[in-house]
Amino acid sequence: MATLNYHHLRYFWAIAHEGSLTRAADRLNLSQSALSVQLGKLELQLGHPLFDRTGKRLVLTEAGRIALDYADTVFQAGDELVSTMKGRPVDRRQAFRVGALTTLSRNFQLEFLSPLVGRADVELIIRSGAMRDLLAQLETHTIDVVLANSAPQHDARSDLRSHLLAQQPVAIVRRPSAEPFAFRFPDDLRSQPILLPSLDSEIRIGFDRILELAGVRPIVFAEVDDMAMLRLLARDSDGLALVPPIVVRDELAAGLLVEVCPVPNLSETFYAITQKRRFPNPLLGELLTRAANGK
Repeated sequence: MATLNYHHLRYFWAIAHEGSLTRAADRLNLSQSALSVQLGKLELQLGHPLFDRTGKRLVLTEAGRIALDYADTVFQAGDELVSTMKGRPVDRRQAFRVGALTTLSRNFQLEFLSPLVGRADVELIIRSGAMRDLLAQLETHTIDVVLANSAPQHDARSDLRSHLLAQQPVAIVRRPSAEPFAFRFPDDLRSQPILLPSLDSEIRIGFDRILELAGVRPIVFAEVDDMAMLRLLARDSDGLALVPPIVVRDELAAGLLVEVCPVPNLSETFYAITQKRRFPNPLLGELLTRAANGK
């Protein structure tokens, strides 16, 4: 078995973290040509290209991302050895990187990721953003999974995979009232103001379709594209609010909000979007298996 050249690995590690041959060469006090040759030798030994070269930019391939994770571990272990010998504590954890839509329920995110929360051997990294940005990060192996409310459009040649994790009901909620409250859906929405998700939300699209078919035009007192803000407004306003109950689970349990009525034929879907990879993060497999088993 060929022995890994750790000098070559160190050179690759420096290039990956610096993001360019020029900066890495300056850091290592080597010429760019010499550094490029050493990188090529490592790629030849591993049998995979580690970077995609686009002009002057170097972007890690999937194999490059895996190699960087191992390189980080190798050189972290060296730092830990020094720390151990000097009596300092060490920290060794596996990273799991998640991208979540800014509009996604925080409660759902926590429920999905709960097996990893608090694990001493896992570093959980969560980034929020728009679907396009998160999918771009997924394609460049910057994150391991995207959590979203809808599956992205892709053709048969796409490497994206959408895993349906759950379907949650959607309901109309409000603060409790001292007076009896009988709500008729959807007719009472002609006279009672309601807080809704923004127009680009899958819930909102389905809700508007239901009301349009019923000939009801609601009084909208606010539209919110962030579920955390929608949750706060639902709790602090006197009007109705359209939310999946999971979003306001704690408020319902505490009696701060009550469910007025479920919305028929309307649900929110939750997806884990992944990319087909030769070296998937094993933690992702654990979470998807758990979700598939309904645990």
